[in-house]
Amino acid sequence: MSNNSTCSTEEVDTLVKSLELAIYVPIFVFGIILNAIAICVFCFVFKKWTESIIYMINLSVMDLLLLLQLPFKMHATNNKWSADKKHFCSFLESLYFMAMYGSIYIIMCISMDRYIGICHPFHAKNLRSKKKVRIVCLVIWVFVIAVTTPVYMFHEVDEKRNDFHCFHRFSNKAWHPMLIVCLEVFGFLLPALVLIYCSANCIRTLRNPNFTKTRDKQSAVWVIYSSLGAFLVPFTPCHIAIFLQFLVHRSIISECDVMRKISLFLQLSLHLANITCCLDAIFYYFVAKEVRSSKDRFRMSITRIRSTSASDA
Repeated sequence: MSNNSTCSTEEVDTLVKSLELAIYVPIFVFGIILNAIAICVFCFVFKKWTESIIYMINLSVMDLLLLLQLPFKMHATNNKWSADKKHFCSFLESLYFMAMYGSIYIIMCISMDRYIGICHPFHAKNLRSKKKVRIVCLVIWVFVIAVTTPVYMFHEVDEKRNDFHCFHRFSNKAWHPMLIVCLEVFGFLLPALVLIYCSANCIRTLRNPNFTKTRDKQSAVWVIYSSLGAFLVPFTPCHIAIFLQFLVHRSIISECDVMRKISLFLQLSLHLANITCCLDAIFYYFVAKEVRSSKDRFRMSITRIRSTSASDA
């Protein structure tokens, strides 16, 4: 750890501060608008909720919770907070990480739900139901609230200076090996593997010419690709950066120039990870389109049945 204390990252911090507004303001504005519209559409346009819509509403709420932390993050970058705001800061940080990892697990569950529906349609009726989806979402909420409680121990306020930077410079407790291993494995690698496995199998099944109509295939494939993008694009770089920063804290990486680059990579990737709140909106669009088309097909089927019954009479 000797080199860590002598290697200054002030230039990196200054550069990131200048880029922060350019990154956060568009994400905040577009994210709030898109997720608010999504919630209104799912709650009021689709009066009959499906399993997918229940997941989408929970994902939208997670995204909104994450977005609401961005103004506080922008303020904390340029201003130190007094020691009496430590618990409020920890509350905001826990909400931020709760929303991030809640989104990760909901996207994972959506991919599993779609995998069951596409690859195991005969078991889907027993494995899928709106009640089960509500229970799954409740479990995710309880789980992410529970696992983010250690955030309250991440800040150590200097009693002499009596101030600190919220959302920045966590104590060494935050970089404990067991905590980082759990974060990387259960927070990212496991959901990523589940998502990739389910997505690959769904696409392979959809490419089977005997599966269903071409229009249905294309819609379902775009839903799968959008969920992959909403997960892998924002979350892969930041978890690689967290692991590299962990190596810095363990003095496995000690070259000052490399440490500065890792610090820049970490801060930028964490900032850009918030773009998931906007990428999810693409996911919402394809899911809404798919649900709408399935409703239209259902209405057409009912119309045909009625017309057939009338002609027979």
